[in-house]
Amino acid sequence: MTLNGKKILVTGADGFIGSHLTEELVRQGCDVRAFVYYNSFNSWGWLDASPKDIRESLDVFSGDIRDPHGVKKAITGCDVVLHLAALIAIPYSYHSPDTYIDTNVKGTLNVVQAARELEIEKVVHTSTSEVYGTAKYVPINEEHPLQGQSPYSASKIGADQLAMSFYYAFHTPVSIIRPFNTYGPRQSARAVIPTIISQIASGKRKIKLGSVEPTRDFNYIKDTVSGFIAVAESERSIGEVINIGSNYEISIGETVQLIADVMRAEIEIETDPNRIRPEKSEVERLWADNRKAKSLLDWSPSYGGRDGFQRGLTETAAWFTDRENLKAYKADLYNI
Repeated sequence: MTLNGKKILVTGADGFIGSHLTEELVRQGCDVRAFVYYNSFNSWGWLDASPKDIRESLDVFSGDIRDPHGVKKAITGCDVVLHLAALIAIPYSYHSPDTYIDTNVKGTLNVVQAARELEIEKVVHTSTSEVYGTAKYVPINEEHPLQGQSPYSASKIGADQLAMSFYYAFHTPVSIIRPFNTYGPRQSARAVIPTIISQIASGKRKIKLGSVEPTRDFNYIKDTVSGFIAVAESERSIGEVINIGSNYEISIGETVQLIADVMRAEIEIETDPNRIRPEKSEVERLWADNRKAKSLLDWSPSYGGRDGFQRGLTETAAWFTDRENLKAYKADLYNI
């Protein structure tokens, strides 16, 4: 399937990954309906910062993924749905777990139910590497056991299973993309890389963090976006769960030092107890096996390995150090 000429709905288009994906689809000539979270300010989230020509080409739908009537209305007339709308912050899921079930599980039900009824050509549902929990073996392939170590990851496991059940039960053409830790311009400071960069960019040299021992497989936003498009276009991805990751493992502590080197800053790490997850909830190790993406989709990361990670961090730091961009962040506060 080629997406060019298709009407595509992107849920969560106002968010970090969603805005980048929406922009790239428009650049590739797609007809995009951007589902953004309704608010009285008429804000389109990060899409407000998109180039004027992209904003003017969008069909924007303001709604709430938890509302089945609005979701079905948004999907009506579309050929493909890329479902990214979700609550994603792990600490906030400790605080308000009910909202994660309503948004992530019920929201996904609303999407796949409407897609089934409207006979949509393709649904790409967004998962997360957090569903794997602490790695039992590495690299982590798609057969790895699922472990709900936080209310967030449990809600995403539920959403993934629900989406796939519609493929098995009703032949709804569902694919599940499972990105590992995406980073890049516009990411919320609830994630570790923007937390580090925004503090350094604000002039701080004592960087407040939680645990620095866990490892992650960081995936630059451009690679995640290309992964979404590859999954959406591939007929072979239907009924499949596919990891999108860099296949490079690095600790949080090493990541801090690499960022400091990129930003040419001498820093110290100060442990903030408020940022430390409960012991059994912390995911200690993530490392993506991306061979399935390579074989099924012919996808591979452009920012892989240490050199690729350093290039991605350089681009990310350059965006954050722009004062107009940095103004959107509160580096003094812990963002849950």
